[in-house]
Amino acid sequence: MAEPRCLNQAWGLNYWSNRINRWEDFPSTTGLINASMSNAFAAYQRSLVTDFLAWQAKLVRAHARPGQFMTQNFDLGWRDGSYGIQPEVDHWKAARSLDIAGIDIYHPTQDKLTGAEIAFGGDEARSIRNGQNYLVLETEAQGFPQWTPYPGQLRLQAFSHLASGAQMVEYWHWATTANAVETYWRGLLSQDYKPNAEYAAAKVIGAEIARLGPKLAGMTKRNQVAVYVSNAAQTAFNSFKPTGIEYNQVMRPFYDALYRMNVEADIVSPDSTRKLDDYKLIVVPALYAASDAEIARLNDYAKRGGHLLYTFKSGFSDENTKVRYASQPGAIAEAAGVTYQEFTIPEGVTLAGNPFGVSDADNAPRWWMEMLKPTTAEVVARYQHPSWPAAAAMTRNHWGKGEVSYVGFMPSDALAEKIVAAEVTRAGVVPSVAGVRFPLIVRGGILKNGHTVRYVLNYSAVPQHMSAPAAGTELLQGRKVKRGGPIELAAWDVAIIEEDGRSD
Repeated sequence: MAEPRCLNQAWGLNYWSNRINRWEDFPSTTGLINASMSNAFAAYQRSLVTDFLAWQAKLVRAHARPGQFMTQNFDLGWRDGSYGIQPEVDHWKAARSLDIAGIDIYHPTQDKLTGAEIAFGGDEARSIRNGQNYLVLETEAQGFPQWTPYPGQLRLQAFSHLASGAQMVEYWHWATTANAVETYWRGLLSQDYKPNAEYAAAKVIGAEIARLGPKLAGMTKRNQVAVYVSNAAQTAFNSFKPTGIEYNQVMRPFYDALYRMNVEADIVSPDSTRKLDDYKLIVVPALYAASDAEIARLNDYAKRGGHLLYTFKSGFSDENTKVRYASQPGAIAEAAGVTYQEFTIPEGVTLAGNPFGVSDADNAPRWWMEMLKPTTAEVVARYQHPSWPAAAAMTRNHWGKGEVSYVGFMPSDALAEKIVAAEVTRAGVVPSVAGVRFPLIVRGGILKNGHTVRYVLNYSAVPQHMSAPAAGTELLQGRKVKRGGPIELAAWDVAIIEEDGRSD
């Protein structure tokens, strides 16, 4: 067995009496002050989940009948609902022992219903098995009292799951319990077990899926954008939260920006089997802990012609959560053409000249800012503050045949949308339907017959309309749609357009 000195070096244990001189001195993992050790333990815990699931799957398969399949109900990170990647399970590794991925997705409704949680959860569930369709094994019918859906929302939610690639939508649960912890977590039926508004809506949904399911099942997607996530970066980032902000709160606004402008995305990780070159743009939020090899893989993608968008707190530490004794952002610095030495929590800081044209309130960094110094990069935005008049806030650098952009601060949601929109355009990515954005969401893919299908989803309490991008058939109503013809949606309504002709 190797001597502890190697571990002392890798984890930086020569500090505050953390040093291990013999293996018998290895400390408890409870109450650790060393993030390298605590995050290594978190990775070990994730590996136990992966190994346990693979062991269970092997046992069950030994007794399964022909035609039976193996799935697992994964859940997501939580923040008032299913919010981001799960810190305690590596879904990409754990899903390898399955035949089809399963997911549970919960989210606010009523005026807070945006569909973003449905889309993100679905995109992740689809991505963890390399683009394969998935099952929604749990989602809410009524859920918490504040989640009682408005008329039309249950149907909108159901078809939103299908729009991301779900092959099934299953509610938790059928009837509401009258005792214990889920007394006020209501199922499809309330405590009286009698038909109600949600039950009536589910009957409509069931009938429509029974009618259209054979056509809609098996839809595939060919997305041009990916959001790159990492459990290692997540646990490392969450070890140091000077403003109380977690990893998912950084990642989701960048994903949500894509969602709101109708640019569909896959969710990839270091454990994905997808080729990075399949994408024109990869957004990399807060890659706080990563090996040189992992960062080199991303940088080389850009060098071959891809487009990378890194955010602040990327490249800061290695895979062991040990900060690099190097010009930050570490191995990203050369590809991004930028370095920094100073960072702070912003107060009274804006972006000079409002380069993205947002409101004064939105034109400000929040949570974190790095004072960037370009080496070969061009400056996209600078901070405006009397004490930092020369510090760059965002840069863009040509790298080989591609481009690497670096955002050195956490933008407001409105600013994130503008930043991401500019990168989408530069990468040559085209939204689902040009000029259409939230609250009108358009998602889709390719049906088994080769035709393009578009789910048009109205996430608002007022009617919406758009012009059809191509001729086709609106499947729910069975009516023909002309190219440029109107698609009208009532409040919280949905339309499904199968376009004429194959999409080869």
